Amino acid sequence: MVDIRATVVVAGSINVDLIVGVPALPGPGETVLGRRFIQQNGGKSANQAVAAARVGAQVTMLGAVGADDLGRSALSGLEEAGVDTSRCRVIEDTHTGLALIVVDDGGENQIAVASGANARLDRAMIEAQTASLVPPEISVCLLGFEVHDEAVISAARWAAAHGLRIVVNPAPARALQDELLSFGPILTPNESEAMALSGASDPQAAASSLSARSGAPVVVTLGAEGALLFREGETERLPAMRVEPVDTTGAGDALNGILAAELARGADLREALRWAMVGATLKTTVAGAQAGLPSRETIAAYLD
Repeated sequence: MVDIRATVVVAGSINVDLIVGVPALPGPGETVLGRRFIQQNGGKSANQAVAAARVGAQVTMLGAVGADDLGRSALSGLEEAGVDTSRCRVIEDTHTGLALIVVDDGGENQIAVASGANARLDRAMIEAQTASLVPPEISVCLLGFEVHDEAVISAARWAAAHGLRIVVNPAPARALQDELLSFGPILTPNESEAMALSGASDPQAAASSLSARSGAPVVVTLGAEGALLFREGETERLPAMRVEPVDTTGAGDALNGILAAELARGADLREALRWAMVGATLKTTVAGAQAGLPSRETIAAYLD
């Protein structure tokens, strides 16, 4: 059931994932024989949009796909999950974003991405997609780094003008632009991204450095070790729930989407993070970036 009070606007990538399961990840120059193949809809931002919708948020997707079968599949999958794709752009002369994913028996993965239409998402497209979009007062805008900075900053500028809380998942890591940080976004890097973005040698120092630049809280995800929350000069480590992982692909996307949905619902950041961490852990027990995204009822049962 959609909670009309919880509104999330997601701007970023839409991909189709081609997944091969292997006994062990290949090394440089190595060929390994896979045991299974799956084609699924993905893209970090699209995954996050589905995660938010799965826990009941009203979600609008801003993005682009190619005029091909993969693009039609990706948009159809988002719509079936309850995500509004009416503002997404279909670009005639390029392909839909494509991710090639190899997953080993332990659930670890390697990913290579051909950006396609995602690389064409720019300021003008975002401005056109948000032109008549007026969200409710308590809303969240969730942004990802699989599209160019001008698209990210344009969406952040629109969100700030409308009073939305901004969450930025800076993955893959690249230099954080001063204008983006001026909007006070909550940053949600993983451990390696946090250290790459800050130059620090440990996640706590990285979170402190990033928070000093943004003037806002920072969440550093630590995989099976949980997450680190840094806000107002204080650090708290939240442990992860223990499970046997099947596929870690999309776990970070689950966390970001659920975090945004819970914040849009009015939850405190720590409480929203608790929900998001459980949801991310549950996602790892099912193969596929979107297939394993849990409902709010499932997360609530584990929290209880």
